Amino acid sequence: MENKLKAFGRLLKIMDELREQCPWDRKQTLQSLRNLTIEETYELADAILEEDMEEIKEEIGDILLHMVFYAKIADEKKAFDIADAINTVCEKLIKRHPHIYGDIKVEDEEEVKKNWEQLKLQEGKKSVLSGVPNSLPAMVKAYRMQEKTAQVGFEWENSEQVWEKVEEEIGEFKTEMANNSSLEKKEEEFGDILFSLINYARFEGIDPETALEKVNKKFKSRFEYIEANANQDLQDMSLEQMDALWNQAKTR
Repeated sequence: MENKLKAFGRLLKIMDELREQCPWDRKQTLQSLRNLTIEETYELADAILEEDMEEIKEEIGDILLHMVFYAKIADEKKAFDIADAINTVCEKLIKRHPHIYGDIKVEDEEEVKKNWEQLKLQEGKKSVLSGVPNSLPAMVKAYRMQEKTAQVGFEWENSEQVWEKVEEEIGEFKTEMANNSSLEKKEEEFGDILFSLINYARFEGIDPETALEKVNKKFKSRFEYIEANANQDLQDMSLEQMDALWNQAKTR
C-alpha cells in the first residue's frame, strides 16, 4: 500500500509541476482534454481486447493522468480537488454496498445489481436510465439501457421469447422493404432488429460490442491479406478472384 500511495503522490507532484512550467499543460482546459480522454479510453479498450498487459498498464496510466489533470483544473477553480473526487466515490461505494458495509444479505450478483439500481433511485435519480450517458456509442447504450431496466423487472422471461422478438422485427422490416416504404421507416425497423439482437446477445451472455469488434478485426485482417497478395489492382480483380484470396486468409 505504501508504494502505491507513494506512486500516486509522485503523479500529483508531476502534475503540479507541469501545470506550472509547461506551456502546453498550462493551456489545457476541461473542454480541451475531453476528446483526448475519449481517445485514451478507446486505446485502453483496444489493449483489453488484445489482452496486452503491458499496453493495458500504459493506457491505465494515461487515463489516470487525465483524471488527475481534471481534478487539478477543478482545484484551481476552487471547485474540488482529487481528494474530494476520491472520497466521493468511496462514500458512494460504501453506500451502494450495504451487503458489505451494512446488514443487508444478498444471494448472488443479480441481487447486488438490483439493489444498486434501487439505491440510485433512493438517492434522487429520476430514472434508472439517468446514468446512461447520451454520448455512448449506440450499441453500448442499447446494451446498458436493457441491462439497467432489467434490474427493475422490465425483462423477458427467457431467451426464446427474445429470439421470437428478433424474428418478429425481421418480419416487420421485410414488410417495409416489400412495400418500398420510406427510408425513415426502413431505418426505424432496421433499428428495431439491431436492438432486439443486442437484447438476445445479452441474454446469452454475449457482449455485442466486443463481438462486433472482433469481427471487425477479423474482416480487416482478411481484407489486408487480399491487398497484400493480389497480383493486380483490386479494382481490376473480379469478386471471384478476391473471394479466393479471402478463403486463403480464412485458412491461414
